[in-house]
Amino acid sequence: MSSSDPATVGVAVTIPDPWGEQIQELRASFGDPLAWTIPSHVTLLPPTQVPRHRMSEVDEHLGRIAAERSVFPLALDGTATFRPVTQTSFVVVSEGADACAQLADSVRSGPLRRSLPFPYHPHVTIAVDLADPVHDQAEGELARFTLRFDVAEIERYELAEHGVWESVAAFPLVDRHD
Repeated sequence: MSSSDPATVGVAVTIPDPWGEQIQELRASFGDPLAWTIPSHVTLLPPTQVPRHRMSEVDEHLGRIAAERSVFPLALDGTATFRPVTQTSFVVVSEGADACAQLADSVRSGPLRRSLPFPYHPHVTIAVDLADPVHDQAEGELARFTLRFDVAEIERYELAEHGVWESVAAFPLVDRHD
């Protein structure tokens, strides 16, 4: 792999363990083959091709964005779906959605400028491209799922050759309580 080969990157708010792992385990139990390919997260930048020689520029960009943003609360509560538009079931971001949207807009600028195929909607995926009854089961089993935590950083992920997304850099948000 040369420095001219593109990397597939994504930027996300990772759901902290043990809850993130719990969501992954449930996702795997539903038969979702993508369950163990990436930690549970709220996407800020979907998979995007970036030339490897631009990674330092990308990291500087993400560092600037994070340094301008304060730690914020994020709450997850219940489930919903994008069906029939896409076969995706998810846990709802019930608090912090506006902060995620603002972060996502900023991330998708500069060296990561790109458009989206659908309007941005922060969420935590629990099932993708499975049979409708399985999506119904996933939504039912996580219907009472709730979690609240402070988002203190964003992470840049890269898709490794073995098909798993790996966190390669973290960018802390500003803790205004210092």
